[in-house]
Amino acid sequence: MTSIGGAEMVDWNLAVATATRLVRPGPEISREEAREVVAELRRHAKAAEEHVRSFTRMIPEGTRPEDTPVLVVDRAGWIKANVAGFRELLRPLLGKMQDRRAGGPGGAVLGAVGGKVTGVEVGMLLSFLASRVLGQYETFAPATRELPAAADGGGRLLLVAPNIVHVERELDVDPHDFRLWVALHEETHRTQFTGVPWLRDHLQGEIQSFLEETDVDPMTVLERLREAAQSLAGGRPEGEEGEDGGRSLVELVQTPSQREILGRLTAVMSLLEGHADYVMDGVGPEVVSSVGEIREKFQQRRARGAGRLDQALRKLLGLDAKLRQYRDGERFVRAVVDEVGMDGFNRVWTSPNTLPTKAEIAKPADWIARVNRKAES
Repeated sequence: MTSIGGAEMVDWNLAVATATRLVRPGPEISREEAREVVAELRRHAKAAEEHVRSFTRMIPEGTRPEDTPVLVVDRAGWIKANVAGFRELLRPLLGKMQDRRAGGPGGAVLGAVGGKVTGVEVGMLLSFLASRVLGQYETFAPATRELPAAADGGGRLLLVAPNIVHVERELDVDPHDFRLWVALHEETHRTQFTGVPWLRDHLQGEIQSFLEETDVDPMTVLERLREAAQSLAGGRPEGEEGEDGGRSLVELVQTPSQREILGRLTAVMSLLEGHADYVMDGVGPEVVSSVGEIREKFQQRRARGAGRLDQALRKLLGLDAKLRQYRDGERFVRAVVDEVGMDGFNRVWTSPNTLPTKAEIAKPADWIARVNRKAES
């Protein structure tokens, strides 16, 4: 726990308690049906592993990559897992904020406000997200008693059962097909990180560089957390925007060096998300009979969000950027595979130097010319 002026910067335990208390209840479901959903998701996760590996050809036959656990969790379980990951990943940033405590206006205010308030506000944001995430491959996942992870503190696949049931009912699609379709997407992320050993360390290095470059103003970070929390509580007048035009939390702490790092991170995340979407649709027709209907309805749901409050929070938290990553990344993967085939595309996993740049995500032909043409010459 990092402290400023003698007060805890973030009370992570309170964040968990707040998020767990405020998160929306899941869909109504009997205990027997809940057990069946959990069992089916576990079966689908296992089946998806074989489908994804066969389709992507990322893992050579006969090799056994590092095993990572697959956990079917409820919303509270997702909250606990992500708080553990955030706490570990944000440690350098919080340490830097601690160094600015003495005499600084931001540090003084944070010391007075204390980690209790910050913990509540973080918890409110997590409660918002916890009802929306269908699944997640936790790349940086410290193991806990309740939530095991792969060796060396990295890797576990989470499938959030109540959210999957909620969305399949909302879309009115075949539940068995939808559950497998979601598992295919998340298993692709698992395959990306288990099949490309250097990817996790590379991504962690970029994130830590981004945090270390933060010219951090504790008051700015706190104000943005409070703004997001007030939006959740209805405390911000509808339509009101600050002078920054509603920029996201990430955008508000950028330095010139961070913009370069963020550009690289955006490209990598677009690649990973787009690849997962491409794979789930590529595998889908063979094993998910209603994949066309599911994809159409799910895309409509992504586009419309859940009203103005949802859209405002997505922008503030940077989630609108994640939606663009799905779209832009999938276009990149599809264009490359159409041009040079799956094996040609898989050269993207050779090293950090073969990852696409942000500009190449928008212009796949430039990546093909740089990586594939060079490899063939």
